[in-house]
Amino acid sequence: MAQMESSQLDMARKIEKKGISEIPADSRPVYHLSSPVGWMNDPNGFSVYQKEYHLFFQYHPFSKIWGPMHWGHCKSSDFIRWEYLPVAMAPDEKYDAGGCYSGSAIEVEGEHVLLYTGVTDRYLEDGTHDYCQVQCMAKGDGLNYRKYEGNPVIAGKNIPEGGSTENFRDPKIWKEGEFYYLVAGNCNAEKNGQILLYRSSNLEQWEFLAVLDQSRGEYGKMWECPDFFPLGNRQILMVSPQDMRAVGYEFHNGNNSVFIYGDYDNSTYRFVREKIMSVDYGLDFYAPQTLQTEDGRRIMIGWMQSWDAKLEDDCCNWSGMMTLPRELILREGRIYQSPVRELERYRKNKIEYTGKRISGRTALDGVRGRVIDLQVDIMEFGFHHFSICFACNEEYEMLLQYNHLRKCLTIDRTGSGLVRDVVCRRKMVAEPFVSETQEEVLSLRLLLDKYSAEVFINGGERVMSAVFHTPMEAEGIVFDTDGVVCMDVVKYDICV
Repeated sequence: MAQMESSQLDMARKIEKKGISEIPADSRPVYHLSSPVGWMNDPNGFSVYQKEYHLFFQYHPFSKIWGPMHWGHCKSSDFIRWEYLPVAMAPDEKYDAGGCYSGSAIEVEGEHVLLYTGVTDRYLEDGTHDYCQVQCMAKGDGLNYRKYEGNPVIAGKNIPEGGSTENFRDPKIWKEGEFYYLVAGNCNAEKNGQILLYRSSNLEQWEFLAVLDQSRGEYGKMWECPDFFPLGNRQILMVSPQDMRAVGYEFHNGNNSVFIYGDYDNSTYRFVREKIMSVDYGLDFYAPQTLQTEDGRRIMIGWMQSWDAKLEDDCCNWSGMMTLPRELILREGRIYQSPVRELERYRKNKIEYTGKRISGRTALDGVRGRVIDLQVDIMEFGFHHFSICFACNEEYEMLLQYNHLRKCLTIDRTGSGLVRDVVCRRKMVAEPFVSETQEEVLSLRLLLDKYSAEVFINGGERVMSAVFHTPMEAEGIVFDTDGVVCMDVVKYDICV
């Protein structure tokens, strides 16, 4: 397929190519995808095309701050090594001149089909602000994409009564039987978030079917970046609500991502909500999206940053990274998240301690580093507080702190070298589980990759993600407790 004739796209590709060549490879994370150059946010078009994993993303290659949205593009064969591809789309049509916003992708008869939100954002001669969001399509060959001449494919007339044309975005597509379906985020007349369901036989004409669920004034306002998929014996509606209030340790204030568990009847398009839980309990996570692999795994990836507490490294000309892709499994009525198993191929230099008892502040020989996979299983709880201090030296530290009396785990970046007044702590419930030997165990898996930490407790029962920009020479790991801890420790370097 010939490259789309677009001066905006051509300029973006030139800027991107030049920028990538000027960024030192060692300034990037090792096994997390980072922005090629400039600004990155939401993952888009996470899909399988011609047996490779493709990921697009919201992208402004011209600067490190959010700007008119393009679609960046990369691919991988194993979720770990990513290859940058040229910018896929630029805002260069009347219906998307305000930005090519988030969307999804699917392979159809050998073509890679992208569904995305086009934005009109302009002032008319009479001073009226003309702003609306519509759903659009592009098709390509995995490298170049051409926008559909009949765009938009879903516009205002396809929105139910009371639905907003200004907040109508982020289509997620899938195929079921002979039809294509998509869900999109929207606001109703009461300005509550809702998820709309559509169906098409040809990708060009779409029929509105139902409102799947609404925030009902309880779970934030606008619901962004929906995904809708079966997992085990449940149907999961995953959304990212804006302007959400915290409830205990759930739903930290601001922009969140939640799993809505439910039952779905695909003959009546009725989704019945059962419960809602946070996707990630950390400081930096938003707008996740999933795909299904050929071997049946449901894989999720998210933007590892926060809209409200943006952290940037002034030394790098890129801003934004993604989480490590995670496998989702429904077990005992709860979604568990685990790092993709492909990561295990890159683990080297194993260091192991079994039944290690410590008191006070202790460092273990060989347990250090900033690009590691660290497993800590606590088996005796003769303490009130226990901490893992990582990315640390005499000047800097990141903290993972466990309060056994309150059964609470806290991640804290206060000492990481911040020079901005941003949120530094986040907490989540962390209950020990009973092992096969009838012992209480708290299992902590900490993935570090230069500027980020992802913490998986009890096999992924809950997860915390956080970004920090501590200098790389701070690579120490120290365990600390006010009592006695017995633990197993396994540490690997990640070598990609």
